[in-house]
Amino acid sequence: MHTLDLIIFIFYFLAMLAFGAFFMRSSKAKDDYYVGGRSMGRWHIGLSVVATDVGGGFSIGLGGLGFLIGLSGSWMLFTGLIGAILSGVYLVPKVYQLSAQHKFLTFPQLFKFLYNGKVAMVAAVISAIGYWGFTSSQILAGAKLASGTFDILSLDQALWLMGGVAVVYTVMGGLKAVIYTDTVQWILLLAGLIFIGIPLSIDFIGGWDRLYSELDPSTMRLDNVSWSQLINWAITIIPIWFVGMTLYQRIYASKSAQEAKKAWFIAGFFEWPVMAFLGTLLGVIAKVAWLENQIELPLLESGQPDAETGLPVLLKTVFPVGLLGLIMSAYFSAIMSTADSCLMAASGNIVSDLIEPNKKGGGDLSMVWNRAITFLVGGTAMVFAGFMTNVLDLMLLSYAFMVSGLLVPLLGGFFGKNHHPNAAIGAMIGGGVCTLALEISGVSMPYDLDPNLFGLTTSLVIFYAISTYFKRHGYKHNYTG
Repeated sequence: MHTLDLIIFIFYFLAMLAFGAFFMRSSKAKDDYYVGGRSMGRWHIGLSVVATDVGGGFSIGLGGLGFLIGLSGSWMLFTGLIGAILSGVYLVPKVYQLSAQHKFLTFPQLFKFLYNGKVAMVAAVISAIGYWGFTSSQILAGAKLASGTFDILSLDQALWLMGGVAVVYTVMGGLKAVIYTDTVQWILLLAGLIFIGIPLSIDFIGGWDRLYSELDPSTMRLDNVSWSQLINWAITIIPIWFVGMTLYQRIYASKSAQEAKKAWFIAGFFEWPVMAFLGTLLGVIAKVAWLENQIELPLLESGQPDAETGLPVLLKTVFPVGLLGLIMSAYFSAIMSTADSCLMAASGNIVSDLIEPNKKGGGDLSMVWNRAITFLVGGTAMVFAGFMTNVLDLMLLSYAFMVSGLLVPLLGGFFGKNHHPNAAIGAMIGGGVCTLALEISGVSMPYDLDPNLFGLTTSLVIFYAISTYFKRHGYKHNYTG
């Protein structure tokens, strides 16, 4: 990277830290720190949702998918569009109404309302673990981007550098700082990739024809993906729109139910088709450049090229001096903003749902303690990221763990009747443990289906069985929705 790009890059990140320090002075209460004062509009919320949900991590993963299977990788984010529409229509209005009445700060507080405090605590543990893992995936994505851009940085050095900036920034600024910077960074990143990145990359490899002459024809089609893979993406990504703590924080942060609903539709559009095809196309171009020996990629232990580094290495190669520093700064920031949001979610679960309800004498923790816990969660996530190698796998595993534990009890509590809290607890533990056990064991799944499907099935069976038992004994649920 040229000295000018490095100066721009450093200045950009110093500006981000200054922005976080500014909001540190204005975030005097937990409402400000965790839900942005409940005053945000549709565009800020919508762009922040897509920046958090897709973020740099998913775009790095999308580039890797494009490198491996071509444009068919875009179907992964089509499931995100479906999830955004479904949750925007059926979930957001209900949740906003309840949050306005009860001043929720976290997702598990909704479970406390639907069931009881014990259910909320189990949900908090699952959500905190899931978002802790997701934070790690984003830090790893930032490290891959940094090591692919800066020749002087190893992956481990980049991991500590990028993770450190993300953690310090989040500890200082809170959700409002994250949402405002998400908006600016996402606009800058999209504009740079669409209007400059794609044209320069196509010119670099010698024109559009090279995509067809150098690659298998299936790469540029949309049917180069198995039905089992589509199902796996659907059962993992669609439900996250119903159980994602970062998404609930943004519902709570919205100024009205209509603003939140419109924000969800804005986010869905930017996920698919915009980011879906942008990320996979850049991955396809990177594949051509690699085959033509125009770029070099680091090798995995298997001896294969690390597909997820193709996109950042391509961008480093094609962007001109000055512009590279600006666009890469925005790209890094998009990744870090996702890490910030996930870190806020994990620390919010720990503080508001696990520590404060069990605090002697009651009352809230001071903002100093809130920030200290955020720092601790972020630090351990950085350490965990050092043991992982694949961004997309870690992201989807974190999603699957939360989905298999939380989806069934949430839908049962919202749309069912007379479901006992023990049914929710059993479903949460059974679904989450089943998914993790199958993932860790490495057991081959029938038809290559994701373990998440079996975790969800386990959760549903347990929930139904326990609910049926208590209904037969006359249990009446107190939530009327």
